[in-house]
Amino acid sequence: MARLNLLEETRYEKLPVSVYNNQQEASVAVANRIADLIRSKQAKGEKAVLGLATGVTPIGVYAELVRQHKEAGLSFKNVITFNLDEYYPMKPTAAQSYVTFMYENLFSHIDIEKENIHIPDGTLDKDEVVAFCLAYEKQIEELGGLDLQILGIGRTGHIGFNEPGSAPNSGTRMVTLDDLTRRDAARDFGGKADVPTKAITMGIGTIFKAREIILMAWNKKKAPIIKKAVEGEISGEVPATYLQLSQHVEFVLDADAASELTRFDTPWLVKDCVWENTLKKKAVIWLANEVNKPVLKLTEEDYNNHGMAQLAVEQGPVYNINIDIFNQIQHTITGWPGGKPDADDSQRPERALPAKKRSIIFSPHPDDDVISMGGTFIRLVDQGHDVHVAYQTSGNTAVWDDDVLRYMEFAIDFTNSIGEDTTHLQKSYEDMRAFFPTKQPNEIDTQEIRNVKGFIRKTEAISGARYAGLQDDHIHFMALPFYETGKTKKNSVGEEDIQLTIELLQKIKPQQIFAAGDFADPNGTHLVCFKIILAALDRLKGKEAWVEDCWLWMYRGAWHEFETYEIEMAVPLSPQEVIRKRNAIFKHQSQKDTPVFPGDDAREFWVRAEDRTRDTAQRYDRLGLAEYEAMEAFVRYKF
Repeated sequence: MARLNLLEETRYEKLPVSVYNNQQEASVAVANRIADLIRSKQAKGEKAVLGLATGVTPIGVYAELVRQHKEAGLSFKNVITFNLDEYYPMKPTAAQSYVTFMYENLFSHIDIEKENIHIPDGTLDKDEVVAFCLAYEKQIEELGGLDLQILGIGRTGHIGFNEPGSAPNSGTRMVTLDDLTRRDAARDFGGKADVPTKAITMGIGTIFKAREIILMAWNKKKAPIIKKAVEGEISGEVPATYLQLSQHVEFVLDADAASELTRFDTPWLVKDCVWENTLKKKAVIWLANEVNKPVLKLTEEDYNNHGMAQLAVEQGPVYNINIDIFNQIQHTITGWPGGKPDADDSQRPERALPAKKRSIIFSPHPDDDVISMGGTFIRLVDQGHDVHVAYQTSGNTAVWDDDVLRYMEFAIDFTNSIGEDTTHLQKSYEDMRAFFPTKQPNEIDTQEIRNVKGFIRKTEAISGARYAGLQDDHIHFMALPFYETGKTKKNSVGEEDIQLTIELLQKIKPQQIFAAGDFADPNGTHLVCFKIILAALDRLKGKEAWVEDCWLWMYRGAWHEFETYEIEMAVPLSPQEVIRKRNAIFKHQSQKDTPVFPGDDAREFWVRAEDRTRDTAQRYDRLGLAEYEAMEAFVRYKF
């Protein structure tokens, strides 16, 4: 019976999928399978031939293999490796090279023979590439093929660098990279313009010949493409769907990457559910959107025809369910994000007391505050709350080099105008002008350049916060040390990061904290900054009384919004308030037009923000709630 239930739950899935609680557990599981294969081959006196991947996804796997080598005696003397791909052109010594990646994360830490390592050569002349690719294929074939191929997946659905349009029988070859792939790689190269347009990759046909294939994916950012790869139709538009044709493939996912699969996203379609309130709210909102009706117009037939008959029977009649969910959604809407004074707060998202709250908005970058919750920020100030803003990082990696020269030229001219000596400024300026033309992709700026970039972001943040109504003594610049590497890759969180946050919290003693809760990218600054806040609060809890009465609200950034069923406070904005928020965002001139790291969205930040909040309001409207111009959404973090 258990087997039948599992088959029913996974009936939308067209290949085997294993889901782990988190990427660490999943990475260890994959590493153990690789280690078992190596030991099994060793026992037989055979070579283990591995196909290896690069990128963020396999880092945890390689770390565990290194650990087992150092602590458990796992030897790689009998291992031969073939890497999936390499950028072209690419020097093996470049920081972005997959040669560098593999040695830093694996090869330099194990006892593999150097002659057993094979990585596509990014230094070849173009007329040598075809012969090299044929030889690469031949080497694999002469060894009897790959025993195990590990894969990641790109958001285009690519495996290796087999982009949309790749043939299922393709071999090792040079390819042109998809624009989305290049945008995703932009941070590693210091901007999309420096990302190569070509790569050498194993083909889908090559991958298919492996005796075992494991595709790994972590975090919610990968969830949409995983759903297409696992449940979608086989299509050249999503090359990973070709893996559905293999009898030897398994997808290994963490819970976030698996979150949009039917059995997790809409479980009522495949099994009976325990209808706790969050799932019920999610299902009713989903049903309303599915049949394009307001919540209060949903019928028993709608429930029965969309897998929700169990809910109707157990908690019906359905109209009572509709009213309950409608009221819950309605109670999230408030024009008083700091709580409405002298009002019954039993059905409101925030407490009425104290009537005037001390609030702090933590902004990971110097513009997240106004982009993400600028309307709520302004309203809190307008309603008389004691509002502070804390910019957690300097944001100094996200300023164009030519902006630095422009500000330096201004400083020199101003200093000249008041009769002061400009010798040092002029020397710094000339050094900068000499440095920029020779700067390599993602090369660390000099300390003086980083300082200027930080000053630019700081002055813009002050301007935006002042526009929102804050006095200067309520604007705090933390410059958390973990960020100050000068590189896109940051340091691990340190004690000083936590201590600086503790000191600021002790100074303000807030009743409300607003923090960025956008965790789509687990390596992003938002998540790191959020964890620092949690660590600080954890240390203060039980020691300082104010912590017990402090509520933590999470907001989202310019890219993604909370799901409607998740939202616990929705602050409506009038057309005038939307314009005021836009003006606050405009104060961040270095991020206007095209920012250094725009992500995969070509829209300007203020456009993204307005589209996101307008969409949130429209989602409420479609459910039968009042129609607003825009809404900023929040979820309360429960300690």
